[in-house]
Amino acid sequence: MRIHGNLFLKLKNKIIMKNHLLFLVLFLFIILSCASKKKVEADVLIKNGIVYNGSDTIPKNVSIAIKGDKIVFIGNEKLIRIKTVNTIDAKGLIVCPGLIDPHTHADKDLIKSSTSHNLPFLMQGVTTVIVGNDGESYFPTIKYKEVFEKNGLGTNVVLLAGHGTLRQEVIGNTKIKATPEQVNEMQNLLKKEIDAGAFGLSTGLFYSPGSYADTQEVIDLAMVVAQKGGIYDTHLRDESSYSIGLVPSIKEAIEIGRQAKLPIHISHIKCLGVDVWNESEAIIELIKKSRSEGIEITANQYPYDASATGLKASVVPRWAESGGNDSLFVRYKNPSLKIKILKETKENIARRGGAEKLLIVKSESNDYDSKNIAEIASILQLSPEETVFKILEKGYARVASFNMNEKDILNFMKQPWVVTGSDGNEGHPRKYGTFPKKYNKYVKEDSIISVAKFINGSSSETASIFKIPNRGKINDGYFADIIIFDPKTYKDKANYTNTTQYADGLKYSIINGVIVIDNGNYNNNRPGKVLSK
Repeated sequence: MRIHGNLFLKLKNKIIMKNHLLFLVLFLFIILSCASKKKVEADVLIKNGIVYNGSDTIPKNVSIAIKGDKIVFIGNEKLIRIKTVNTIDAKGLIVCPGLIDPHTHADKDLIKSSTSHNLPFLMQGVTTVIVGNDGESYFPTIKYKEVFEKNGLGTNVVLLAGHGTLRQEVIGNTKIKATPEQVNEMQNLLKKEIDAGAFGLSTGLFYSPGSYADTQEVIDLAMVVAQKGGIYDTHLRDESSYSIGLVPSIKEAIEIGRQAKLPIHISHIKCLGVDVWNESEAIIELIKKSRSEGIEITANQYPYDASATGLKASVVPRWAESGGNDSLFVRYKNPSLKIKILKETKENIARRGGAEKLLIVKSESNDYDSKNIAEIASILQLSPEETVFKILEKGYARVASFNMNEKDILNFMKQPWVVTGSDGNEGHPRKYGTFPKKYNKYVKEDSIISVAKFINGSSSETASIFKIPNRGKINDGYFADIIIFDPKTYKDKANYTNTTQYADGLKYSIINGVIVIDNGNYNNNRPGKVLSK
């Protein structure tokens, strides 16, 4: 029995020693594994979110680490040693690149420190706005770039130089053909604007004074932009049947791109008014053909059936306002010209769908806000066309025109070369609701486009169109412009009777690595920058 007992003790000791060795090996393995893990220091760690990176179509469950203004890690945080100052648990939330709005009029807010937080866009998830659209920009760029930065920016900003602004500087607001010397002067001003930071040229060929330019003038300026590696962004000469027509205006834009050899971006593409309803299919085929020929042509679109612009721009004949507002009323008081002006104004009201379809959304006098032209005409006991001038006598007025159809809106929305843009301006809910409206209605409710299409077309694709470097994607080394929203509650609240309601559902916005929207609340940070090419 003693022999057996000794054997048992020896066996027991061997097992204990072996277990000690196994434990030691395991312990050393754990120590070595930890020591060999990549060490990452971060200011912000985002984990557990549904991550759309801005280019892929399928989301991933990865963690994202941010240090300074850059993304420094994307992947499984368990495979690294991470030390972070701030952790955001995004469980159940969508994490994606910050949205880029290619057509805003936000410069009117950025110029004032009281509104340069840019909250109407920021609360939608927009982290970069493009300004200077429709041919209208603050001039000179170098001065206003400094003003914007001094005020402090809630979002990043991309600047365009406005053709109408340059024409105003050289020629004034007069309906004349530019001389070669005047074109040369505009070209020199444009070179300076681009050298000062403008990403390209915008035109408002529907508005004065841009509408007074012929195609060749625009081509001559676009060639300067092409030499500088910029983009041509255009409000078409006609989105309806005012002058040359919608399809010929698309062809004009394509021809400018063909001759100047630069990318063309059509702002707020639409079929405006009953005269051009259902032309979207012909336009899509025309653009597809041009793209197949190597012409870079894209467009942006807002998800509303009402456009908005100045009342004067929408219905007053362009020739009548040559020289400005004073000149318009001098002509209007001339009995022979007044008949012609009222006749053409009446025709333009019909193009817009009739007086009942034209809603005054914002005016200097506030006397007629939230009433349509038909209602105001009844109050004043005047014809609708006479009513227009009665309103304009009291100052500037903006009007929403309910004159698009859903078929055209959806046709354009489905195209791979169409991205989202708000055309955000006062008096229309699109300034406060474009992106969440598109998501809530056309992604969630109607399933017209996918979540990935919505995100990619609002981030990386827009960054690519405007040649904005290292933004628009969740990529290692990219600038940390990231938003986090709740897919269940992300929606617009603004409407035509209350246009200034902030959107719901945005939980976090991070711009240049700095948290700006924190758990749904703006924290007064303004880390935005005026971006450079």
